[in-house]
Amino acid sequence: MEKVLVTGGLGFIGSHTTVELLEIGNDVVIVDNLSNSRMEVLHGIEKITNKTPDFVNADVTDSKQSKEIFEKHKIDSIIHFAASKAVGESVKQPLLYYRNNLTSLINLLELSREFKVRKFVFSSSCTVYGEPDQLPVSEQTPVKKAESPYGNTKQIGEEIIADFARSNPDMKAVSLRYFNPIGAHDSSLIGELPLGVPANLVPFITQTASGLRESLSVWGGDYDTPDGTCIRDYIHVVDLAKAHIKSLDYCDRMSDSYDFFNVGTGSGSSVLEVIRSFEKVSGMKLNYKIADRRSGDVEKTYADTSKANEVLEWKAERDLDDMMRTAWKWQQSLRS
Repeated sequence: MEKVLVTGGLGFIGSHTTVELLEIGNDVVIVDNLSNSRMEVLHGIEKITNKTPDFVNADVTDSKQSKEIFEKHKIDSIIHFAASKAVGESVKQPLLYYRNNLTSLINLLELSREFKVRKFVFSSSCTVYGEPDQLPVSEQTPVKKAESPYGNTKQIGEEIIADFARSNPDMKAVSLRYFNPIGAHDSSLIGELPLGVPANLVPFITQTASGLRESLSVWGGDYDTPDGTCIRDYIHVVDLAKAHIKSLDYCDRMSDSYDFFNVGTGSGSSVLEVIRSFEKVSGMKLNYKIADRRSGDVEKTYADTSKANEVLEWKAERDLDDMMRTAWKWQQSLRS
């Protein structure tokens, strides 16, 4: 087994991936600056796995702090989640996104070369495709101009990693282009935990249902979709976490220095379909309203996952109702 550095390991996807890593016997070092996470997540990870990962409160944009982590721990692999991630916020604060998301990546790649780390898995995004001309989106779909600075940092990040891996024969790197992760661990001990007002749909739904928010705004009801609302490929966070484990395994057998994969379910759901699924599994009626479109949003996108299915030997297993059920159980656990 390996010692895996998980940056942003107390975040939504990072925490679920840490659980999967620990449960198959890996040692994990979490580095997180707690800017968008909480220490309680670490306790949730410990309760699920009966293991305590090493935790470092540090910012990977700080090269000195980052180097100290590599000096202390013999890191075999890196899974890099730590990044600013809200599309709307990135439109308003582009420099924050370029600084956080690219500086952290460059620091980690420099240190991986210095300390001879062999494997690198990058948290990318389907936003690299922009507004696709054809659906479903495959890995052959052209990468178009990003719709937001956040999406652009993922495009640039992938290019940096590909160039770096080609120049470093000891490194194998994989980018996972996530579609829309939602849901929570079945234990309800970890889940999506946005600080402040949620930027993503599902926590806003669950917070509205629990009374924390007065109503949900659906951004745009006049898109060219069957019900007028945006369509996304929603994937359960546990399925997504397992794709990272498969990616580390794939690094051991890949012939090229770099590869990338779409990670989704292969089908799209509209915002209103997500709301209906929530109402079905919760037995509640949600208070929502149609609002104006939001800057930076893509109209519709969903994945062709055949490459990940065949090459990574990974496939999403959970459906939308299961995603919404676990998300709601997680929200209810926060109130107890």
